[in-house]
Amino acid sequence: MKTALITGANRSIGLEMTKQLSKKGLFVYLGSRDLAKGKAVVAELNQNGFENIKAIEIDVTKPESVLAAQKIVENEKGKLDILINNAGISGEFPQSALDTSINDIQNVFDTNFFGVISVTQAFLELLKKSESPRISNITSGLGSLTLHSDPNWKYYNFKATSYITSKAALNAYTITLAYELKDLPFKVNAIDPGYTATDFNHHSGPGTVESAATFIIKHTLTDENAPTGKFFSNDIEDSSEMSPW
Repeated sequence: MKTALITGANRSIGLEMTKQLSKKGLFVYLGSRDLAKGKAVVAELNQNGFENIKAIEIDVTKPESVLAAQKIVENEKGKLDILINNAGISGEFPQSALDTSINDIQNVFDTNFFGVISVTQAFLELLKKSESPRISNITSGLGSLTLHSDPNWKYYNFKATSYITSKAALNAYTITLAYELKDLPFKVNAIDPGYTATDFNHHSGPGTVESAATFIIKHTLTDENAPTGKFFSNDIEDSSEMSPW
């Protein structure tokens, strides 16, 4: 049985991914900053027939929390097959390049960028023990420099200094990480679930969490011939051929 860890999984897309992976026969660590909330979610999932799910406390902005989670997985499973870096925040709005404070920008980067690096580095040795390790970094089309440079793009006028720069940095990190792991059986990709109706955006998006989770899992549960170091978007046709920067 393969084992997956999803950060920020106690609600929205992360929760839906947990459900879908459970149905596919994987063991899923449901990552949550608040362990009590995570356990409550797992209890409800169990009541609805979902199995092989365990809540694990992980705050990606706190190294001690990340390392504690890593020790749990190491002691219980000995390896990790799938890491989905899903935890993210949008930050306070508006986010002007002219006057958004450094503190506000750093706060978003701590979760969306540095948090991903912290978790990835902590779990890398456990992933190396898998026969087919997968790392999926959940990004956004808003982090694409290619799209944000196109005045004809439908979201061109949505500029958010903290959020889009953190996701652009995440895309660049994904490319670098994939390159450095290219001689191992890793597949490392940046995956955009699309503009999805969640608590994250006050349910303003047109997409569903079911569609978003299905798209992410499609590009995570891949075979040895699948690409690595790519950008996939649920909003953009043929996004695998588009540079994420």
